[in-house]
Order: sequence, then structure tokens, then C-alpha cells
Amino acid sequence: MKNFKELDSKFQNSEVEYYYNILRKKKFSLFIKYIFDRILALILLVFLSPVLIFIAIWIKIDSPGEVFYRQKRVTTYGREFKIYKFRTMVKNADKLGSAVTLQDDPRISKVGKKLRNLRIDELPQLINILLGDMSFVGTRPEVAKYVSRYSREMYATLLLPAGVTSTASIMYKDENEELDKYLLEGMNVDDAYVDKILPEKMKYNLEYLENFSFINDIKIMINTLLGVLK
Repeated sequence: MKNFKELDSKFQNSEVEYYYNILRKKKFSLFIKYIFDRILALILLVFLSPVLIFIAIWIKIDSPGEVFYRQKRVTTYGREFKIYKFRTMVKNADKLGSAVTLQDDPRISKVGKKLRNLRIDELPQLINILLGDMSFVGTRPEVAKYVSRYSREMYATLLLPAGVTSTASIMYKDENEELDKYLLEGMNVDDAYVDKILPEKMKYNLEYLENFSFINDIKIMINTLLGVLK
């Protein structure tokens, strides 16, 4: 981890320092997490390569556009990176609506709906893990405009790499249904996400930092797998 005083000014507050001091005492667990992430990501990429190729062809046949969807997100210490996902929406979907995808979003393609239901549109993030931009477990990466609206304490979630899954992801697997409720009340989709959904998810993310351990990461991965199978 970087020295606390070397972090950006957004991190220089007592709330973030509290979580920083907790994580600093767990260097061995962080090292194991780092090694585990890369080894497992490499193994899965090789093992799942036939599946990834099949999905790529399926997407190309279904609708015009790229196989992968790449969007700038924010990870460790506020650094931006491009997240990889299988494209589940129509071409240029970013220009046709919000950064948040709703439950019955008309921008979702036929194949995209199936990929989302099976939760396998996230598989290309194995590449991000291998590159060091992400981890298997950690706070889901947000776009910069949402990060700019973080509270002082929320910036602590950027002390570790963004994650593919987390307790918050499991608890809010039906996030789109929650958003729909606020939209029916007349709220703007971005405001509904930042003011209503994000603070609740962040409670789980901050609790994860407070109780961080490699064993807890394994438990979250198992719970995620069980959730997907259900």
C-alpha cells in the first residue's frame, strides 16, 4: 500500500485513515489476495476460453457492434481504467441513456438479456484482474461522475482494487428493481442511484474493509457462485 500522506487530497481525512490503518496491518492477507487473483484469473481464462469464444460469436451474430463493452471506471486510489464486459446492449448505448441500466432497459439486446440473467457478461473482467485493475472481491467500480459524489468515508473503498463481486453485489442483485421504485416516484435515475442505492451498498463495502481477510474473500466468492446457480 502507498504511504497515507502520498494519497490524493480526497483521501486525506480521518474517515479514510481509519480504514487505511486497518488494512495496513493486513499486508500478508493483501499479498495472498494479490497472488491468488492473478493465478486464478489465468487458470479460468484458459479453462473458459471455448465458452468465451462461443459467447463472442453469439454476440456478433445477434447485433452489430463490438464483442466487448469497455467503459472507464475508477479503481485503486482513484485511478481510471477500462473495464471489460461482454456487450449486452445495442451499439452506442452510452449515448442513448443513463450510465445505470434499468431492469427492462430497451437498450439491452436479445443475447445481452440472456447473458445478464446468467451473470456471465462479467466474465471478461478476468482480463482486468490479470492486468491488476480489479480483484475477484472488492467494491464494484463506479464511473467517475458517481465517484465525484462520494462522501468522505466512501473514498476508503478505493484503497483496494475494484472487485467483480462483493457482499453488496449479492445483497443488491436485484438493484434494477429497487431503482424502478424510485423512478416511479419521479426521481432522476442518476439521483436515485447516488442518493438512495449507493449509500446502502457502501455500508456493506465499508464493513468489508473493516473485516477484511483472505478467508472472507473466499466466503464471498462461494456465496456469489451459489447465488448465480440459484
